[in-house]
Amino acid sequence: MDNQKNIIAAIALSSAVIVLYSLFFMPDKPSKNDLMVEKNKIENTETPKIEKTNKLKKISREDSIKSSDRIIFENDNIIGSISLTNGGAIDDFKFKKYNQNLGSEEKIILLNPANVKNGYFLNTGWTTNNNVDVPGQKTVWKTKTNTKLTPDNPIKIFFENDQGVIFERTISIDNNYLFNIDQKIINNSNKTYKFYPYGIIHRNNLPEDLTDFYILHEGYTILKNDELEEVDYKDVREEKYSIEANSGFLLIGDKYWMTSLIPQQGRKFRFDIDYNDKYRSSYIDMTGYEIGPNSSIQHNVKSLIGAKEISLIDKYAEELKVEKLDLIVNYGVMYFVVRPLWVVLDYLFKFTNNYGYSIVILTILIRLIFFPLNQYSMKSMARIKALTPQMNIIKDKYKEDKQQQQKEIMKLYKQNSVNPASSCFPILIQIPIFFSLYKLLLLDIAMRHAPWFWIWEDLAAKDPLSIFNLFGLLPFSVPSFLEVGLLPCIMGLSMWAQMKLSPQATGNDQMAQMQQKIFKFFPLFITFILAGFASGLVLYWTMTNLLTILQQYVINRSIKIK
Repeated sequence: MDNQKNIIAAIALSSAVIVLYSLFFMPDKPSKNDLMVEKNKIENTETPKIEKTNKLKKISREDSIKSSDRIIFENDNIIGSISLTNGGAIDDFKFKKYNQNLGSEEKIILLNPANVKNGYFLNTGWTTNNNVDVPGQKTVWKTKTNTKLTPDNPIKIFFENDQGVIFERTISIDNNYLFNIDQKIINNSNKTYKFYPYGIIHRNNLPEDLTDFYILHEGYTILKNDELEEVDYKDVREEKYSIEANSGFLLIGDKYWMTSLIPQQGRKFRFDIDYNDKYRSSYIDMTGYEIGPNSSIQHNVKSLIGAKEISLIDKYAEELKVEKLDLIVNYGVMYFVVRPLWVVLDYLFKFTNNYGYSIVILTILIRLIFFPLNQYSMKSMARIKALTPQMNIIKDKYKEDKQQQQKEIMKLYKQNSVNPASSCFPILIQIPIFFSLYKLLLLDIAMRHAPWFWIWEDLAAKDPLSIFNLFGLLPFSVPSFLEVGLLPCIMGLSMWAQMKLSPQATGNDQMAQMQQKIFKFFPLFITFILAGFASGLVLYWTMTNLLTILQQYVINRSIKIK
């Protein structure tokens, strides 16, 4: 009976891997109350407000780009342009190496001008309470040389108002995703002014590829000093958020893409997030800069715009010396497990040049690490299986005396060095590793469109085949809930074989019959559940099952019962 209970427990724990993530491993949401208290505390400060974005007539992306004077920027990874006509905004951004869809040559477009339906852009500037003109969203910036912005060629744009104040903006890029923006004011007037630098990110609509998946944060990430806050898009539609800080960053992050503002660290600034027909996020320097006649001031802001490439973000975190910048890719509470897995998987990929083979090798390594514990557990399970005939005799002999029946079974366990609870150990070990690998495959952009053999072309997506149309051989599609691919089927068969090698429930009582049904249908249930998961994760589970079968088979053959 004890071994039967343990088997049920093990099955329950396996199911928990699939359905209980949100209860135990979800990152804590930011406290609305705390954020709103801070908002109310700082609402009445003397810091001037940032200019609102006007409602614009929507036109096509091509027409919008053609209608404004622009400076082209380009490096090995990105290409786009900065609008001189529309306030100097960075509003045209396209990747060179990331395609829209598998098999397509159309590249991912991240940023769009404000007057495009899915407008999404970044800008920086100055605001003031003084009676002096500052550049805004309709300001036409000038450049002395209309050159191309490249890693080797920064560009400088400027605007001069009628009061003798010149605003300069020097923009440089590296060969990846870092924009460095130096903002300078030259006061040629005879008056003293005070200016407050800011940066702002506008987004007209939600991203078209929003997953809205409960374990994946999509929306805003704010690092306030050393405290990380995550705010979903839907939360912003309900409340405005304001947070003061002296260090940190503001980020809009989708599953794979990001747009960020990194203010000059060590100064007092405020992050604001709100929604009014469009999503608006910004920072403003609350100290400001006072500038007298015939003098100048300068302020720096950086922006990471691009893909969430883990190794690259780690590099930026170290170079920019911004604490917790590496949490742009946030793994939640399983960080301490995910990161080592990523390091190993990344190293294996450099060796194999294929993430499918890398996952296979990673699975083998994990099995080797936990081999002693698995060995102990499997020996106990094998002994329990071998003891089944003797346990059936005891059950028949003491069927009217359950207490004595348990005593005799436990005596039998003790004689044969069997631990009935040991069958749960491997499952308990697998849970954090499964969660962590799931998170890694979900968030690591390197897995996007990563192939394995010619069948599985994207390990970050579910198996595209289906057993119900003979894996694509029959010329018709099936409903999504019937899309059970080849790899999930192999996984289900491996789980069935694994359970055949495990101790089975015996007897004709109600409990035994129930357990027999669970054993029979559980592999099928898991097959349908995992069919919608990333192929890379199903591959890991399948390999784990196959290695378990091999190990359990060898152990079962070697066990001798007293």
